Amino acid sequence: MLPTDEMLFDVLGTGFGRRTQAVPDCTMIDWDDVRYFLAVARGGSVRAAAAHLGVNHSTVLRRVAQLEERLGAHMFEKLPSGYRLTAVGEEVLELAVQMEASSHQLETRVFGRDQSVRGLLRVTLAPPLATHLLMPDFADFARLHPDIEMEILSSGELANLTNREADVAIRVVYDRKTLPLNLHGLKGPELFGGVYMSRDRLAAWRAGAPDPIRWIVISIHGIPDWAREGEVRTTGVPFRTTDAEAQIVAVRQGLGMTTLPCFVGDADPLLVRVPGTDLHRYGTLWLLTQRETRKTKRVRLFTEFVSRRLAAYASLLAGLSLSRD
Repeated sequence: MLPTDEMLFDVLGTGFGRRTQAVPDCTMIDWDDVRYFLAVARGGSVRAAAAHLGVNHSTVLRRVAQLEERLGAHMFEKLPSGYRLTAVGEEVLELAVQMEASSHQLETRVFGRDQSVRGLLRVTLAPPLATHLLMPDFADFARLHPDIEMEILSSGELANLTNREADVAIRVVYDRKTLPLNLHGLKGPELFGGVYMSRDRLAAWRAGAPDPIRWIVISIHGIPDWAREGEVRTTGVPFRTTDAEAQIVAVRQGLGMTTLPCFVGDADPLLVRVPGTDLHRYGTLWLLTQRETRKTKRVRLFTEFVSRRLAAYASLLAGLSLSRD
């Protein structure tokens, strides 16, 4: 028998105080099973779901099978192109999304009332900000509050604060109108970038060295529209890397010039701005939290602490200082 809309609501709904219908074998749905179902539905395959959840292939299959057994219906059709939701699966998806939202809301409200200075604190930010600017400050905060378990999510991926993928996000925002209305933000300094090359390579170019000077770029970005060569002209084909750390090492090696945030380029004694080039505004740094999460004491302590540190780095971030000090 296929589950009816009322049965599905009773199984997956979150209406507290509502009288529920007795449904044999369907009254004890495990939220984790629903979470695995959602991952497959969104990823379109068991492999994508497993990668997203950080588990193996068989765990995803087992969890989905458990949900199908409880509901007495198949949720997916297996096709050569991946997994497609059945008609029942489409109905379950709609209600499962509601269940997920309610679960996140419950967690966030409880988390927001937690006033202890202990527990997990997850912070998401771009890798260069973590590696080249704020890690010493994170270390200072960790020493001040040894009972707070910090998790630094330094990735190019944007974590979803509403879904509790992180507690605090440090992001570069070009236009504040693009900030989600459900997030609370602390505005930080503006962030600028410039064009850099190694000091030794610039000296060699001035001495007439014949070696070609290349643009060094991250493959997925290419040469930014705002970047110009200034006094030094590139003469070779581009040199491409897949990440910012390799990009920085390449420019230190004298392969050519590249664009970097000023807090990276100006703080590196091996690098220098290319003469005749201008600075470019990337945007403004913001400390973002979910409105309920920000009430938590450890989140509040962290955002206030980092906000003060960012303010102290305002000149460096704007390209007005050539040292971190």
